[in-house]
Amino acid sequence: MKRIIILLAITSLLISCEKNINKGQIQGKIENEQIAVVSKIPGKILKIFVKEGDLVKKGDTLAILDIPEVNAKINQAEGAVVSAKAQYNMAVKGATDNQIKQLESKKQGLKEQYQFAKKSINRLSNMLKDSLVSQQTYDEAYAKYEGAQAQYNAVLAELDDAKKGGRIEQQTMALGQQDRAYGALQEVETADKERYVIAPQDMSIETITLNIGELALPGYTLFNGYISNSTYFRFTIPESHLDKLKKGQEIIIHIPYNKKEIKGTVSTIKQLGAYGNIATAYPDFEMQESLFEIKITPSNSEEAKDLITKATVTLKL
Repeated sequence: MKRIIILLAITSLLISCEKNINKGQIQGKIENEQIAVVSKIPGKILKIFVKEGDLVKKGDTLAILDIPEVNAKINQAEGAVVSAKAQYNMAVKGATDNQIKQLESKKQGLKEQYQFAKKSINRLSNMLKDSLVSQQTYDEAYAKYEGAQAQYNAVLAELDDAKKGGRIEQQTMALGQQDRAYGALQEVETADKERYVIAPQDMSIETITLNIGELALPGYTLFNGYISNSTYFRFTIPESHLDKLKKGQEIIIHIPYNKKEIKGTVSTIKQLGAYGNIATAYPDFEMQESLFEIKITPSNSEEAKDLITKATVTLKL
């Protein structure tokens, strides 16, 4: 009994194939370009704003991830930026206003001492020539003069450094620390933005792979769908039929489920590497023949935008 049923099924299939062959008609499928939206950083699904079947626009928020450690890292990075900025400002600016005032006062006092010592040594120099003072007295006064001059020059240099800021090496080091802190802040701010799962293109949501509370890992597909206005028709033909089609050829596609016809243009002809990719329901080919996929793009995308993906279509060769 089973053999009879199998023989009847095979006979029915052969008859269907024969009818299609005689009519020169092949079947194909309505297709849309697929798109997958993945997570870039790990986190739990906090909210999902869409449902399967929804049409979304580019830039729409599809979901939000909960990433608690990002908030802590942002606070750390902001603190590091404040500290590094203060270090750089201190290196560039140098001393505070009060420190500058103290050095100015110190300079003025040492300047008066230096000028007094200079006047004294000039007087003693003349008196030494007239033998009015001893050489010892002159030498002692000269030593005080040189000491006052050294102290005055030292405070001038100290004041100059205070006004100019730290050494160029210190400023460069502080600037590098500041840039590094800003970079760390930008990194965590970028990670914070990635908590929002955004639609990369206008698309339809076909499947949602995770539920609220589940963990999304980096690179894991959260949403699958089809790109809007990307409808095309896919057929499989054997190499013996290639002479009936050529790239750029205009063809009429028949859509059985709504009894409509759509004009299309052959956009791609490529060899199939696997039988699993066959689009034709009853392919008319010998097993040793190479198979080719024919992609036909609708001439008017508006006519094809509402067609149901994976529905059967036909064309005549």
